[in-house]
Amino acid sequence: MKPETVVIPIRKIHETAVIHPGARIGKDVEIGPYAVIGENVLIGDGTKIGAHAVIDGWTSIGKNCVIYPGASIGLEPQDLKFRGEKSYVFIGDNTKIREFATVNRATGEGEETRIGSNCLLMAYTHVAHNCIVGNNVIMSNAATLAGHVIVEDRAVIGGLAGVHQFVKIGRNAMVGGASKVVQDVPPFVIVDGHPAKVCGLNNVGIARAGLSETAKRNLKKAYKILYRSGLSLTQAIAVMEQELEACEEVEHMLRFLRNAERGICRGRKETGE
Repeated sequence: MKPETVVIPIRKIHETAVIHPGARIGKDVEIGPYAVIGENVLIGDGTKIGAHAVIDGWTSIGKNCVIYPGASIGLEPQDLKFRGEKSYVFIGDNTKIREFATVNRATGEGEETRIGSNCLLMAYTHVAHNCIVGNNVIMSNAATLAGHVIVEDRAVIGGLAGVHQFVKIGRNAMVGGASKVVQDVPPFVIVDGHPAKVCGLNNVGIARAGLSETAKRNLKKAYKILYRSGLSLTQAIAVMEQELEACEEVEHMLRFLRNAERGICRGRKETGE
């Protein structure tokens, strides 16, 4: 009888890295010089942690991620309400977090900050406590999310943009660089400015998403009803429900609009700009 084969995880861990014995490190993980990994951290297979990165708190990082030098993930939130409670950070697979980006854990017992898979957070970006960031999201350099922000899948946030707490950014939306976002950004649109205003459909994002011709046609109609008809949000939703063909994208937009608690970013032409 052959002896049982024991598979030992391959780890490329620099001798100067500081790793708590309680941390759970997957196989094929690389950890660079002077990185610090806390007691309650879980790092998935194939993930690479750069030099001087700090990962602490109850933080779970998925497979094949890349955390670049100097990033800070899972530390206490910058929130005066925080009282040391147990809270979490979850990061999906294949996400890249560039140099000196910060991701804070949540405020509230058992609450979480979550970033999806296949995201890119460029250098100096900030994801605050209790944020939920979807899949395939791009945050350009120094873009900042305040607490409790929700960013849906495939949204793009330009460099130096600031997003107010509790704001929602819809799927396939794009926020222009250095924008100040204080109200919800509907799916599939572009916003820009101080405060940010809608300046058109995100046609590039729509094309890249591979939407059907029916969806594209309906989104153009929806945009005209929402931003060119002079109707209130409630009236525009009612007209959209009656006049647009049923498709998943329209249903998603309608759900988003019905739940826009902070109101939505208005269009430039509506304000005479």
